[in-house]
Amino acid sequence: MIPKKYTSFEQIDQDLKILKLQQDIERENLKMQVQITKNSLYPTHLLGGFSGIIQKLTISMVAKKLLKKFN
Repeated sequence: MIPKKYTSFEQIDQDLKILKLQQDIERENLKMQVQITKNSLYPTHLLGGFSGIIQKLTISMVAKKLLKKFN
């Protein structure tokens, strides 16, 4: 990468402000991703996922039993 040549302190200040804002945005993004991860690991969410699987298994077992009875 070619180093940028500055001709004034205002340019340096402007680039520093931009970098600071980019850093703040990335920090907030990271906080949001951590919060999303925490929420997805709550037991209620985990059990909700398991209950969906259990429901599918139960329905398929009941369907198999019904098919056996009709055959």
